[in-house]
Amino acid sequence: MSDNNANTTEELTRREYAKYGGAVIGGGLIAGCSSQSESGATPETTNTATATATETETATDTATEAAVDDGYSVSMAPMGTVEFESVPESVYTGLPYGADMAIASGAADAINSIYYPTYHGTLMNHFYDRLDGVSFEYEGLNDSWNLGKEGFYELDSDVHLSDPAYASTLENLDRDDVTEIRNQIGPWFNNYYSDRRRDPPEAWAEDYEYFSLWEIYERVAQVFRAGDRASALREVHSSIRSEIESGLPPESERPSVAFTFKGEDDTFWVYHLNADGFLNAHTRPLGAIDAFDDTEFDGPQTQVDYEAMLDADPDVILVLFTMASSHSIADIRTGLEDDAVASEINAVQNGEVYAQGARYQGPIMNLFQLEMTAKQLYPDQFGEWPGYVDGEPYPEIPEDDQLFDRQRVADIVNGDI
Repeated sequence: MSDNNANTTEELTRREYAKYGGAVIGGGLIAGCSSQSESGATPETTNTATATATETETATDTATEAAVDDGYSVSMAPMGTVEFESVPESVYTGLPYGADMAIASGAADAINSIYYPTYHGTLMNHFYDRLDGVSFEYEGLNDSWNLGKEGFYELDSDVHLSDPAYASTLENLDRDDVTEIRNQIGPWFNNYYSDRRRDPPEAWAEDYEYFSLWEIYERVAQVFRAGDRASALREVHSSIRSEIESGLPPESERPSVAFTFKGEDDTFWVYHLNADGFLNAHTRPLGAIDAFDDTEFDGPQTQVDYEAMLDADPDVILVLFTMASSHSIADIRTGLEDDAVASEINAVQNGEVYAQGARYQGPIMNLFQLEMTAKQLYPDQFGEWPGYVDGEPYPEIPEDDQLFDRQRVADIVNGDI
């Protein structure tokens, strides 16, 4: 970086409301995931340490919003306290959990970017289609993946819903760049390494904290002065969690499950079903048996062939990234059924190979994915899963069989608390 660029970090800020206290921020971006794209194109291969803290999805910790002169402030690690003069009107988002949080906060129209807009926009709208008046107009949005510094100046966002600790590791930015973007354009606000409760970069480790999906969302909602929405949606979440927990069968009667992404040829990428972090916020509460719990992973997932899958012989196979047009659950099922080895797997023989959505889920997606997975794993307790048809929205479920009230969620998102 040239000296001229470095010196810009000491100039007066362009947005006077982007003033920070608490932890010194070094930059931020969550334009995408360098190790696992939600498109499924590049499986995670980075071997990162996993934190030992245990996530509590139903934690009582709540976000706090403090009034400051002519504005308000919101706090979350790793940013510290971030001050705003007014509600952001132009919002940068990366992976879909940040966009889903903004949409749940009533800020859908403010979003100017998301990673892989066509894929993630389509996927998110497959859930939103079941909520009256809720949609994501993704066409024409900028692709937020690996923007260089000048790309951020062009977007001119009021806030970047991205984690500065992660941002500082990306290819097209360094720590000085993201500091400059914070000072000259707008603040960063999100938490990324709670995804698997793994270690952040060393420079951020001392003050880093981990949060559940819903704890992060509560804080993001405060950025948009939408704490009432967050509280109301969390009540819906608490209700579905209580219904699931009270309805689970004894552990001895729970299925073994392979949580996967279909690889090339005769392989799967396999993830741990009950791992810590918000990536498993829709599977861990269901308490099913991880078919690969005893398997050593070289990183956050491992690749297995059909022989290894048959050896594990799961009762259910969940296949990620199959609720968007680039991945066909019908083709995956057919390929498994036609293969001499895969066709012997219990889940394949019993027709229990199911579509899944996204790991980087926000609050709205989490509600649907909790319901979907509960029905896929425990139809006797929570009702039959009607199946997912390629390219179609989340399936219609009769009102009496729904695990949460669609109209209530739509009303909350639309501001009718």
